[in-house]
Amino acid sequence: MKSAVIKRSVVVDGHKTSVSLENEFWEGLREIAERQNTSLSTLVGRIDQERNNCNLSSAIRVFVFSQIRAGYPGSADAAKSPDGGLNGSGFAN
Repeated sequence: MKSAVIKRSVVVDGHKTSVSLENEFWEGLREIAERQNTSLSTLVGRIDQERNNCNLSSAIRVFVFSQIRAGYPGSADAAKSPDGGLNGSGFAN
């Protein structure tokens, strides 16, 4: 299964930056942003602030994977958690 990498511009902390991700990760990121009632740029900004010595595209992939795996806010697994899976930070456990 091959997935095309799509490059998009995102405003992070007032600066326009390009991010290259597979379409599935863009879709997952958009869905997570919608469920958290936030913009894509705001969510990417939070991911950018939390990343540790890796490029932004990799940090986003890890974030999306972690959210899906943990049951991000709004999913059945997250509903079992007292804070909806947010762990007080806006990010799933």
